[in-house]
Amino acid sequence: MSIYLGLDGGGTQTTCAVGNENSFLATGSAGGSNIIRLGKAQARTALHEAVHQACTTAGVDPRGVKQTCIGVAGAGRPEIAETVRRLLAEVVSGEITVIGDMVIALEAAFGSGPGIIVIAGTGSIAYGRDERGHTARAGGWGFAISDEGSGHWVGRSAISAILRAHDQGEETKLLAGILKAWRTSTIDELVRAANASPSLEATAHDFSSLFPCVLAAAEAGDVSARSILTQAGAELAGLAKIVVRRLFPDAATVPVAMSGGVFRQSVLVREVFYNSLRSACPATTVNSSVIEPVRGALELARKAAAKGTAR
Repeated sequence: MSIYLGLDGGGTQTTCAVGNENSFLATGSAGGSNIIRLGKAQARTALHEAVHQACTTAGVDPRGVKQTCIGVAGAGRPEIAETVRRLLAEVVSGEITVIGDMVIALEAAFGSGPGIIVIAGTGSIAYGRDERGHTARAGGWGFAISDEGSGHWVGRSAISAILRAHDQGEETKLLAGILKAWRTSTIDELVRAANASPSLEATAHDFSSLFPCVLAAAEAGDVSARSILTQAGAELAGLAKIVVRRLFPDAATVPVAMSGGVFRQSVLVREVFYNSLRSACPATTVNSSVIEPVRGALELARKAAAKGTAR
């Protein structure tokens, strides 16, 4: 029986799913494998670890895999896709397809049908497909200039809120948690860490790692934290609205789904996203479940193998 792998190579977590023609067998996970953000060495470690963990749990040999599909941010850049392909080829056999992370999420949510997926993890993007197969996207242009409502955006916004309060002689409940998360002791150390260049300085930190601190502060009633998460939900709804209006201007029903850790962990973000989107676009129907993109990657691996066999 043929074995297939599907992978979701995120900025914070890499997930691998193993299956055969009909069944889902096991999953494995590791750290982030986004080459653009984390580099080739860390991506290799995460990809290999996720594959080995999933295959060991399933009791299969990764060298016996027929088809692998992985979704990663930046897959549209040939050099990124080829690097990811080479890294996976070190541990798996068979054909390897590298596609955008939004493509596997869309597959997981809607199969080959129409709909819009909004992803909010380390980064963010809205991506959709209509009944004729036309696609459109909004956001997802990278953490420095885009990725509204993402984990990175939330973390950066939290530090901005802390510094704004500091300028006014005030202190937010966010401060203590974020100082601890980044192992800093003072505002000055926090500022240096926030402004450090990830490519040049060992002191640079990942803004998305601050998302749990913001979530905890919001749940404790911190006004600044709740405001940030509320704005995140509105920003993500704004991305979805763009895609709705581009692909489904006159549709009676527009299916929408959510994916990513920001949606999964924050009830407030989900509620604001739903209410804002439904208010502006009443035709939308939002799936209340948060989609796992790795399931889409596994299904696309099966489809790619079937297509190859048909040829």
